Amino acid sequence: MHTSTSTSASHVAHRFRWRVVDIVVASVIGVAAGVLFWLWGLAWPGLDSVLSFTPGLSGLLAGGWLFAGVLGGLIIRKPGAALYTEVVAAVVSMALGTQWAFLTFVWGLVQGAAAELGFAILLYANWRLVGALTSGALAGIAVGLLDTTFTSIAALSFEARAVYFVSAVVSGIVIAGLLSWVIAKALAATGALDRFAAGREARAREAEPSDAA
Repeated sequence: MHTSTSTSASHVAHRFRWRVVDIVVASVIGVAAGVLFWLWGLAWPGLDSVLSFTPGLSGLLAGGWLFAGVLGGLIIRKPGAALYTEVVAAVVSMALGTQWAFLTFVWGLVQGAAAELGFAILLYANWRLVGALTSGALAGIAVGLLDTTFTSIAALSFEARAVYFVSAVVSGIVIAGLLSWVIAKALAATGALDRFAAGREARAREAEPSDAA
């Protein structure tokens, strides 16, 4: 019994241990996402004005700064991956220059922790759509709370802040959650993730019909 327990614990520790390739790929995801974050920030004023017909609706744009953590978690599948990739993306975006300066890092840290929590509460065992949507939703909740408390959004009416919060959560679910899941599946299908569990699962699914035949 003791040997079996020790073996199981060792297997779990090995499964969650970061490899060099995990660090490299998570960093690449973070850097690429950081550039997209920066571009999204440049586009934000124009997009915000388009949505200004309903105060608070600009919360729908929040997901554009949340996907890094969810995507990193789905691909790396290790504790800390969602937090790491989101923070790296925030740092890169901040380094390129944003109107929010150091707050970009603070927001990235909180958003990454929330995305990480989404995978953690599922015990790092659900990397399917449910896991992606849960992670995206929690990241959306985090940014919704931050923006309606510590930014100019906090000066709006309660109704506008409520619209913003709900919109941010929806954006987190759709853009950060659903879109990241689609991207991860697409990358796995190309063979780019064959050194990761996500890629191996894709290969196994492709092999099933021929095995059955």
